[in-house]
Amino acid sequence: MFFTDSYQALRRGERLLALRYAVISVLVLILIGLLVGFFMLRRFESAVIFHPERAPWSGTWNVPAGGEDVWFQVASGERLHGWYFRTAKQPAAATVIYFHGNGGNLSYVGWVGEKLSRRGFDVLLFDYRGYGRSEGEVSDERGLYEDAEAAYDFVLKERGARPERIVLHGQSLGTTAVADLAGRKKCGAIILESGLSSASDMAGVVLPWLPRFLRGVTRNKLDSVRKLPNVRCPVLVIHGESDEVIPIAQGRALYDAAPEPKKLLIVKGAGHNNLSMVGGSSYLDALSEFIEGAILPSAEE
Repeated sequence: MFFTDSYQALRRGERLLALRYAVISVLVLILIGLLVGFFMLRRFESAVIFHPERAPWSGTWNVPAGGEDVWFQVASGERLHGWYFRTAKQPAAATVIYFHGNGGNLSYVGWVGEKLSRRGFDVLLFDYRGYGRSEGEVSDERGLYEDAEAAYDFVLKERGARPERIVLHGQSLGTTAVADLAGRKKCGAIILESGLSSASDMAGVVLPWLPRFLRGVTRNKLDSVRKLPNVRCPVLVIHGESDEVIPIAQGRALYDAAPEPKKLLIVKGAGHNNLSMVGGSSYLDALSEFIEGAILPSAEE
């Protein structure tokens, strides 16, 4: 090791050579540390972003009232599972595709389909690959975006939804799929609830001690702020005032990046996952009013 060589050179009185060996030793250790840290960061990144929960092998997995089991395939071959709710108020005012967060599965958000369908909207809830009953394994944001596009194609081609009447509603990690999809596909409106601005910004929250230059080397960029200017439809940003997971500053950053027309709704006293509980009926009223206000004018054109 160079430190040993440095010590021996120092004992021989060769100070310049000892210094050279010492500097080389420090640089080698720094390089090794950076490489180890890089791979550890990648592993930690994946563990933080995705928390899939499979459907129980035994026990209940009941379709909520008004819903039906649906399956559709992504380009890479995996089959994704979802629940589709057809409103009794036909024709539906809009078709809402709901993109849940990074944990659990669609069994946690069945209420979304039930409540929105009662308000006159068709609703698709689905699980990303590796979640619930969906096939495959989630590993990066590219797969997430492919799954989002497959859900969009399903309601478009299999359920006859018109692009201008499709609403993309994302929660937490789901907002990144919405921002990406809406920047590439035509839709009537998008809703970003409890969303993150980018993986780099979240790295600063989860690992505040991490040097800024290392925050940009993440495999998954999840850079919604960069993608939102490409969106060409009304945008609603909703965030809990006391969000303990994703700071409200990131919600405001999403709002600032979004083009007009846009609306920002801050739910006072709400955290990351309880906006509907804290907001109550006014939360659902705000969603319905935004969707109807965004969809109906465009549908009449």
